[in-house]
Amino acid sequence: MADIKVNIAGLQMQNPVMTASGTFGYGIEFADLVDLSKIGGIIMKGTTLQPREGNDYPRMAETASGMLNCVGLQNKGVDYFCSHIYPQVKDIKTNMIVNVSGNSPETYAECAARINELDAIPAIELNISCPNVKQGGMAFGVTCEGASQVVRAVREVYKKTLIVKLSPNVTSIADIARAVEDSGADAVSLINTLMGMSIDIERRKSRLSIGTGGLSGPAVKPVAVRCVWQVAKAVGIPVIGLGGIMTAEDAIEFIMAGASAIEIGTANFIDPAISVKVADGINQWLDRHGCSSLADIRGVI
Repeated sequence: MADIKVNIAGLQMQNPVMTASGTFGYGIEFADLVDLSKIGGIIMKGTTLQPREGNDYPRMAETASGMLNCVGLQNKGVDYFCSHIYPQVKDIKTNMIVNVSGNSPETYAECAARINELDAIPAIELNISCPNVKQGGMAFGVTCEGASQVVRAVREVYKKTLIVKLSPNVTSIADIARAVEDSGADAVSLINTLMGMSIDIERRKSRLSIGTGGLSGPAVKPVAVRCVWQVAKAVGIPVIGLGGIMTAEDAIEFIMAGASAIEIGTANFIDPAISVKVADGINQWLDRHGCSSLADIRGVI
């Protein structure tokens, strides 16, 4: 058996497969369907400082080879997470990671600071695709300065592994990656969803309540692989790849492009056990090709 263990800036993982935020709940919802201890890491749904109701329905729509969503980070806030969710997830035998969102550097930092106190949470993933309310709604992650402001604020208060999730809705994702690395990120994950839209021509309305939403699924994979390839060459910190991964072969593309680990998102809606199947498939592929570890193929492109 090949060695598929991964170390992401001190985050020890038994395999390189994680579940993407927003597609796997808090993990506990899937405990009867898959052995959670066999997943390298579970990135739980987005958590904000204050509770959020999310957007009105409809907020999901199927597309060719993918889906659109505009859920809007619905959650009950970080205090609820700490008091109600954390006791349920703290003993799960894998890396339980919180995805953190906000609308200002201060709210990101306060949310991260509270999670920093939770011993069984070894890392957070910052969602910097959120709108900056102080700058008219422009997402933090679309400018180097905006991304840096959030990462610097969080880095001051958060002492564990800090992963920053990058948006593809930018001119140069490599520049954003370098900016967050310089500001203290331990790793980057990419890509977040692409902005998209779908119209019901009979109703003459968008299929989503707010008009646009995030596109995910197999349709985005070529864009995601390209972004990972560019970013892996631009930074010295680990890169986590995601976007349309459905099979072990998809995951291996990302690793060959330079990813140290991967996340699976939309595929969880089709097969709740897909993360374990992909991890096993990576191991089998490495064995068939005479590779002793992921290092033999990482970044070969």
